[in-house]
Amino acid sequence: MMSQISNALSDFFFEYETPRQVLVRNRRVGVVCRLIQLGVLAYIIGWVFIYEKGYQSTDTAVSSVFTKMKGVGYTNIEGRERVWDVADYVFPPQGDSSFVVMTNYIITEGQKMGKCPELQGKHNCSSHADCEGGSFKRTGHGQMTGVCLNATKTCEVLAWCPVEDDVKIPDPPMLMSAVNYTLFIKNSVTFPLFGVSRSNLVENIDNAYISKCLYDPTDAPLCPIFRLGDIVKLSGFKFETIARVGGAIGIVVDWTCNLDVDVKHCIPKYTFHGLYGNAAETDQARASVGYNFRYAKHYLEDKEQKRTLLKVFGIRFDIIVQSLARKFDIIPTLTAIGSGVGIFGVATVVCDLVLLYLLPKREFYKNMKFKYTDSHVQDPDSEACSTETEVCKVRDLYISITLKPICLVFRTADVLFICYSCRSDVGATF
Repeated sequence: MMSQISNALSDFFFEYETPRQVLVRNRRVGVVCRLIQLGVLAYIIGWVFIYEKGYQSTDTAVSSVFTKMKGVGYTNIEGRERVWDVADYVFPPQGDSSFVVMTNYIITEGQKMGKCPELQGKHNCSSHADCEGGSFKRTGHGQMTGVCLNATKTCEVLAWCPVEDDVKIPDPPMLMSAVNYTLFIKNSVTFPLFGVSRSNLVENIDNAYISKCLYDPTDAPLCPIFRLGDIVKLSGFKFETIARVGGAIGIVVDWTCNLDVDVKHCIPKYTFHGLYGNAAETDQARASVGYNFRYAKHYLEDKEQKRTLLKVFGIRFDIIVQSLARKFDIIPTLTAIGSGVGIFGVATVVCDLVLLYLLPKREFYKNMKFKYTDSHVQDPDSEACSTETEVCKVRDLYISITLKPICLVFRTADVLFICYSCRSDVGATF
């Protein structure tokens, strides 16, 4: 028992098994095999390593953004001059990564709480029965009192009076001067996996440079100061169109960095996209084009509460930071190589299918590739041979002979030599 266990362990630790291979000289199969292997090699080198950078590990950044607007606007409405500064036209004023710059507005001044007629087209009526007291309409300005006013043929409402008339949007926009406003973006990113921190105020960008630079995709691609007119133009829109009814523009700060080279080459790239529609479409082609909201300033006049209501049309800016850093790592490199080597097996599978099922000599190739055995138990003294190198066992004697197709056998009991052909129809004994 111990001897059997010892032999089993010895066979397990000190023997190596390798699959039998058949060399097939066939031009078509050889060409197919090499083409598949060439394609796999091109995929591994071209796609996995060069394009996808399969030899590098990746990380995304933790980012922070703050902004600052500068510029002054001027309006003159019916002889009433007004200067608009940053505190008036930026919402919210905290310098967030998402904010609105007012470019047009409708102002309703001196509103106070009371009863007044609704606008034409909102609550039209012909009798008091058409104005249900205490009810509201979604598009109305207040609560109906149940009275139909003959002068306007509209329902009377309890609301901030006079009600806002926003039917006619000013054209041209009231604050066309916004085209020359400037936006300063300060952005910092950190790649925690690699311990790298960067800012869009990269090397050679100091106070002297910032005080005079203006972003240009060709001449000044790293300047963090942007003119609003240039942003709108680079996003594909006309400033006059988007300023009238408002819109939304995304400013993308792209940090795609290869940290295998000097970190100073890790710099941002800025792109601009219109977010509310297609620049080629007209206002009639889409529903609810533009961006607007209402903003009220409350005050007391003769101890009576009043307010100034503004319907603000503006450009909403969303600053979007996207990041991806790469650096060499041995683990993804070995993983990519291992998967590539495994894909090479596709060539063997395809060629085997061609050999065994498509070629005219498929039965011959099948006999060469597979060795068939009978299920019955052979006599211990019987000899089995093949067309290649065979090992013939006669009791305790093993002889390995590479003669083809003859296998030479020694019988030790009666010292008889047997020359037996591996073909079943040929044999001789002497």
